[in-house]
Amino acid sequence: MIILTNDDGIEAPGIRALQAAIDSSPSAIVAPDRHLSGCSHQINRGGPITIERRAEHEYAIGGTPADCTRVALSHLYPKAQWVLSGINAGGNLGSDIYVSGTVAAVREAALMRVPGIAISHYIHQRQPIDWGWAAQATARVLDKLMSEPHQPGRFWNVNLPHRQRHQPDPKIVFCTPCTQPLPTAYEIRDSQFYYTGAYGSRLRDAGADVEVCFDGNISVSEIRLW
Repeated sequence: MIILTNDDGIEAPGIRALQAAIDSSPSAIVAPDRHLSGCSHQINRGGPITIERRAEHEYAIGGTPADCTRVALSHLYPKAQWVLSGINAGGNLGSDIYVSGTVAAVREAALMRVPGIAISHYIHQRQPIDWGWAAQATARVLDKLMSEPHQPGRFWNVNLPHRQRHQPDPKIVFCTPCTQPLPTAYEIRDSQFYYTGAYGSRLRDAGADVEVCFDGNISVSEIRLW
């Protein structure tokens, strides 16, 4: 069984694209009942977590992405072999991995000794995502990564580029996460602090995931916890 989750919520189109990417493989959706982008590795600290069955092997969870992984692996599907998170609407590159709920879901899986892959789609200048293409590209990546031997304490972080119709299929590039910070430009309006930095103008390390993805290829980074 493959667990599918995200941080955009169970109604998000990205999780359906992820479901299409794995085709006929047995899977279950265990995802937040609402949008929780940017929630990082927040978890429930002891209160109730609602579990709403929406359909066979589909559950909306009243918790964070990390909570979804815990509920799935400890209660609903304790014999699950993989946790896949995404496809996130927006990149999770470099320093994003520390604030991303998408990534937190598979980091929690790694802590529970289950392999995981986080998949995100960079959005260029607010252009709409072609979810059909995203599913096809994700299928290519999953076919490659899920055949690799699993190393405990590790997971994969994948970012799809925003492909234009005239462009060829992107290459899959294994690379390190970028070490540069997100843009921190800001302005003060009415005694309030606003970030104004543009995601697409962020600094980037040569050959790291930000540069790879912004150059139109699929970045694949192995994240090691130990």
